[in-house]
Amino acid sequence: MENPIAIVRVTAFLRYLELEKNSSLLTIQNYETDIRLFIAFLQNRVGTVTWENVTVLDIRAYLALMNNEKYARRTIARRISSLRSFYRFLMRENFAKSNPFMKIKTPKLDKKLPVFLEEVEINGLLELPSKDELGLRDQALFELLYATGCRVSELVGLTLEHIDLGNQYVLLLGKGNKERIVPIGGAAVKAVDIYLIKSRPVIMRRFNVKEHDRLFINHRGTQLSARSVRRILGKYIAELALQKHVSPHVIRHTFATHLLEHGADLRAVQELLGHANLSTTQIYTHVTTERISTVYQNNHPRA
Repeated sequence: MENPIAIVRVTAFLRYLELEKNSSLLTIQNYETDIRLFIAFLQNRVGTVTWENVTVLDIRAYLALMNNEKYARRTIARRISSLRSFYRFLMRENFAKSNPFMKIKTPKLDKKLPVFLEEVEINGLLELPSKDELGLRDQALFELLYATGCRVSELVGLTLEHIDLGNQYVLLLGKGNKERIVPIGGAAVKAVDIYLIKSRPVIMRRFNVKEHDRLFINHRGTQLSARSVRRILGKYIAELALQKHVSPHVIRHTFATHLLEHGADLRAVQELLGHANLSTTQIYTHVTTERISTVYQNNHPRA
């Protein structure tokens, strides 16, 4: 049975994430999902949910359930982390006296090296789009993804006023509504310029769409969605017949890996990616180190 007070606490936490932590909508939705799944578990286990009465035994039972249902370690770790953060909020607001999740170890995650495209592969992708209106849009879209390493949410959120082709930079709105300026190279500037002249206005006129500020549009002239970007990219990857699962985030990995391979400073890459912690960016050094080791093993006469 749902306890109204318990739900009020959740609502208060979500508002705290939005107003004080300035968390993104997706982050807030993930927290809410994780907490509500735990509520559903508690209802089956103990009946009425009261946050003050949750014990370590309840949490271990929840972990056992997720393990039995073969959830990935990363999923389990995220859910425990969400609930630990929720309890920190409850304690801060004096809604709970202790945080039972502090006594639970988060499952260790296997470190997965990021998937990325080789230079020949990304060049192949950038050469595929046609010269019709949608092809010009796709060209600009891919060039900008690779030029900036932006997240797909940042890409579809880009407005006309936040891209300066003359000075060659974009202003990206990242996680937690944090802004960062990222330079863009000549190839991306040219592709976006052609798109803005020969594609975007043509499509919008064709469907009589009122002018709006979003840079990238769909085939009907309205704002392009993140899902559409994934679908568009998937179509071209299928055409290239690459034996990799390539998402917009893989282009982000490609951006970072290629910068480091060509001698970029790690902290500069951190700033360009919008990572809060350097440790998040350091995963790309493992990628480049592994590649160097492979080249050595394959080419040194006495390796």
